[in-house]
Amino acid sequence: MPKPLRTCLTFLLLATLASAVCLGVWLAGSLLFGLPNLSDRIGPAGSDLPAAQETLLGAYLAIRSRDLERPAGLPRATLALDIAEGESADMVIGRMSEAGIVRDPALFLAYLRYRGLDRGIQAGTYSLTGQMSIREIAKALQSAQADLLAITFPEGWRREQMAEALAALGASITPEAFLEATQFSLPGYSFSAQVPPGYSLEGFLFPDTYLLAQHEDAPGLVRRMLENFERKASPELREGFARQGLRLYQAVTLASIIEREAVVTEERPRIAAVFLNRLRQGMTLDADPTVQYALGRQADGSWWKAPLTAADLQIESPFNTYRITGLPPGPIANPGLASLQAVAFPATTSELYFRAACDGSGRHLFAETYEQHLQNACP
Repeated sequence: MPKPLRTCLTFLLLATLASAVCLGVWLAGSLLFGLPNLSDRIGPAGSDLPAAQETLLGAYLAIRSRDLERPAGLPRATLALDIAEGESADMVIGRMSEAGIVRDPALFLAYLRYRGLDRGIQAGTYSLTGQMSIREIAKALQSAQADLLAITFPEGWRREQMAEALAALGASITPEAFLEATQFSLPGYSFSAQVPPGYSLEGFLFPDTYLLAQHEDAPGLVRRMLENFERKASPELREGFARQGLRLYQAVTLASIIEREAVVTEERPRIAAVFLNRLRQGMTLDADPTVQYALGRQADGSWWKAPLTAADLQIESPFNTYRITGLPPGPIANPGLASLQAVAFPATTSELYFRAACDGSGRHLFAETYEQHLQNACP
């Protein structure tokens, strides 16, 4: 986390002492030649700051007045911001900075303090983008929106399940529009060139809770989900994938299988190690979730058939890892951070097999040899 924004502002005030001479010249020019005054350039002061601090802030903002009109953040950054009652301005700006909505938090806080707007931030929800200027964001934060919907996409869902959840919520985004927006890879992301032609964004629609504006469209939501993935897939994670000999797309594919296999969080690195060991030895993965993905939606409306039959394991599909060697051609679901971490940092083990424990706990029994694996079968 960066240093507190209040510390940044204190440093900023000290630094602006150097601009005092410039301020004097500017004020003199204003008196002699009728140049625009401060309120014309940055708006009227409305704070309760001491006069000296207000003067220094005004000087700093006058010098940076053009930056108040430019986009405040990253071009594609979007944020549905939920502000709690009593949350301070510097805490709110810190979250906006992390999301890429505000690239210069000290400038934004200085503007709020000078205008006295830091006291008018209301609790509620706000839809913000990096294309908005500091002035626009400051104005937006004075009036909370009441028409945002919260939707949670759990880890391990496929995109069709996400589309159905949007319909159940009554969102303005239709299932058809969401599926269309996720049907093909989009350019401009770190994984874009790795998605095979004709394959969807499955795997990169990061599971999380999203706040939807009343008139938000499907492409806007999808971009937010992809940006969320890009932030979560840190350089450290990507280095971990490379150490396992995996490209990003391959790592997400494996993580999606682990997401569907694992029930207990702490088993994820061990399950990842088993699959990586099998891949290195040229063995089939024999992962039930890949067959479930290939089978698709069932007559009862479910997407993940269980239990599978012997006939199911013989289905002709490039996703059936009982029949194909190596990874399937793409992710089978959208994994969460824990499964991505498991791929990047697997357990150290020579185990090649695991199966569900017989006690209904969701845990697995692991084995190094096939004979041990058979002994772990339920009575």
